[in-house]
Amino acid sequence: MTADKQKAIWYVSFALRAPDVAHQRSARKTRTFTTEYEARVFAHSLLDQTSDISAGTINPHSPRCVIAPKAIIGWVGDVRSPKSL
Repeated sequence: MTADKQKAIWYVSFALRAPDVAHQRSARKTRTFTTEYEARVFAHSLLDQTSDISAGTINPHSPRCVIAPKAIIGWVGDVRSPKSL
């Protein structure tokens, strides 16, 4: 199967708050990825913009994996090399 036809099995969900918005609620956005490495790289790129990032596998992928916002920094780890996963 080619990379462009592979099914996405990972997601990264995040909320970016506008600095001029007084209320705390903001819309979430989600992007999907075919590999965990791609998801980690994307999540890493969001770290300086927001701390409201979660990730995981898309149902019905097994084993099920959910990474809460508190665990994102540890999950992202060192994303310089796919071999570090």
